[in-house]
Amino acid sequence: MEDPGAAGGAAALRSLLPPREFLRSRKGRLLPAEAVLSFIIFICYIASLAASFMMAPLLEFLLALFLFFAYASKLNEKFKGVYWPLTDFLRCVTAAIIYFAISIAAVSKYTDGASKAAGVFGFIATIVYAIDFYITFNDLVAFLKQGSSEAPEQRKSEDENSDSDSD
Repeated sequence: MEDPGAAGGAAALRSLLPPREFLRSRKGRLLPAEAVLSFIIFICYIASLAASFMMAPLLEFLLALFLFFAYASKLNEKFKGVYWPLTDFLRCVTAAIIYFAISIAAVSKYTDGASKAAGVFGFIATIVYAIDFYITFNDLVAFLKQGSSEAPEQRKSEDENSDSDSD
């Protein structure tokens, strides 16, 4: 006979995991990749002579984890005051630029192996973040085109329904 508490425990554990449809989505794959790369880069910078660069990967790791859980728990649908795609786009753009800059500095200035490894992983992270901001940018453009195509119709209907006698 099965323990009824075990089934309840498994269901509780499953409720903490993100939904499968999110994990199969493009954003559900990119955010964990960004978090893992940022964590690896953070560890490499801690072990290297270029320890002054460790703050950027730590912040990007924490931001990627936050956005992963925010999107997985559909927090973005609950808080409408923040435009999530724009926030994510700005995060990706700044992360790609910062990773590119510190990777060049780590590879060219420092001679230890950990700095070189952090630089190489930083270049890989730059590519992953660039892919993410390209995809997010396309989503933003599609959203803005959709919004601008509806705007003239809304203005036309507002003009027709106005009872202004200013003529």
